[in-house]
Amino acid sequence: EVQLVQSGGGSVQAGGSLRLSCAASGFTFDGDAIGWFRQAPGKEREWVSCISTSDGHTYYAASVKGRFTISSDNAKSTVYLQMSSLKPEDTANYWCAAGRDVSLYAPGYDFWGQGTQVTVSS
Repeated sequence: EVQLVQSGGGSVQAGGSLRLSCAASGFTFDGDAIGWFRQAPGKEREWVSCISTSDGHTYYAASVKGRFTISSDNAKSTVYLQMSSLKPEDTANYWCAAGRDVSLYAPGYDFWGQGTQVTVSS
């Protein structure tokens, strides 16, 4: 059974940092892609970042580039999203997702984590 289990998140003041984790099981981790998406209340789901676990290439949305860092520990089958210089507009529910190739679009991913809330106060 494929599972993506998320951890991390929570509440932080603007300018602070949080790290999200996405632990995968049930599939070959080092040949796929892991993406992060978020959705704020009243807004559409937004792609945040993704990483190819085979070659380590990373991609970021313009809104988070320079502040967020995605990384992969293939030995642990875990992808991390380090979020720094957080802003109130980063407040959202965040999901990780796994797919065959990197994609900026949700349909490109086959499996999803359970989601975790990130709240940034001003």
